Amino acid sequence: MFKGKKILLGVTGGIAAYKALELTRLLVKGGAEVWPVMTRAAKEFVSPLSFSTLAKNPVSVGLFDQPNEGRIRHVEAPEDADLVIIAPATANIIGKIAGGIADDLLSTLVMATPSPVLIAPAMNCNMYINPIVKKNIHTLEGYGYRFVGPAEGDLACGYEGIGRLAPVEEIFDTAVAMLSPKDLTDEKILITAGGTREVIDPVRFITNASSGRMGYALARAAWRRGAEVVLISGPTGLARPTGVTFKEVVSAEEMYEKSMEYFQQSTTVIMAAAVSDFKPETSHSKKVKKVKAAREIKLETTIDILREMGERKGGRKLIGFALETDDIIDNARKKAVEKKLDFVVANGPASLSSPTSTVTIVDKDGLAVDIPLMSKDELSEQILDRIKAL
Repeated sequence: MFKGKKILLGVTGGIAAYKALELTRLLVKGGAEVWPVMTRAAKEFVSPLSFSTLAKNPVSVGLFDQPNEGRIRHVEAPEDADLVIIAPATANIIGKIAGGIADDLLSTLVMATPSPVLIAPAMNCNMYINPIVKKNIHTLEGYGYRFVGPAEGDLACGYEGIGRLAPVEEIFDTAVAMLSPKDLTDEKILITAGGTREVIDPVRFITNASSGRMGYALARAAWRRGAEVVLISGPTGLARPTGVTFKEVVSAEEMYEKSMEYFQQSTTVIMAAAVSDFKPETSHSKKVKKVKAAREIKLETTIDILREMGERKGGRKLIGFALETDDIIDNARKKAVEKKLDFVVANGPASLSSPTSTVTIVDKDGLAVDIPLMSKDELSEQILDRIKAL
């Protein structure tokens, strides 16, 4: 995601400073070269050694600390950065940037940078709603600064309200989006994810091992590349992706109803959900006791959502997934033709609950291309590249 990218991470003096350590870890894991810059107040909350250890780069604090062979660091450092992130950002640093004040290293770096800047505020709720702070944020947004958060909840000061640092994953996703090509801005993409549950009684149901990771990764990637995304998900336990319209369903019937609701407005549909093929003929309102249980459960087929979409396809791009245990390519080719798909992503059951996948992409003409083992985030980009090329 961030391979070859340099990110200047500013950390200011707030209790949420410790969360910037996790952000550092995620950025480095994503391939970024991270250069931490801390204010002196930030050092009161987290040790610079923690950041330098995770970033594998020295931490800068003072404007005149550690001179480097006469080079002007507050000019050269921001010019080298692809992105500047300030997380957490206090009301103080937001006010200084909005007012053009550069009286420490971080504020000076921001004044000197030609790079995009992402600001993640974190402060007391009353400070955040203060009209001066709101005006400063509005001013910076007008200059092109990007903000993420804050979130609502319990605050360290004992109050409850808006002011919590946005979830680290949301900051990370927004940073990726800022550095991603916006080549899908004309697309309205409907994505389904996860497995469905077909109820037997109040405590039992039929389901499958789908984790939902593939659909969620596709939703994140499509949003980062500028698409308007609707994600319809069965139960997964995964965090909701940033920036998408999220709809949660349980059964195959609910998946059908919600998918068809958004189908009409979509330019591209990616059916990554593992929708149940069968459901019990009878769903009991009370728990079926073991001693009274029948020896068999009679099943009936669920509606074939992808087939119905194929019949109404029109000018949309329609992509399906095929999970098979044998004759994977032949079954995928058959599915592509029968359901009028542009291509099928075919895989075996090992991909269901794994963060990685090995797949074969089979197009409507029967051409099969093997994709080697990679993360589902990487695979998402490959799939979207193919959609873009259609």
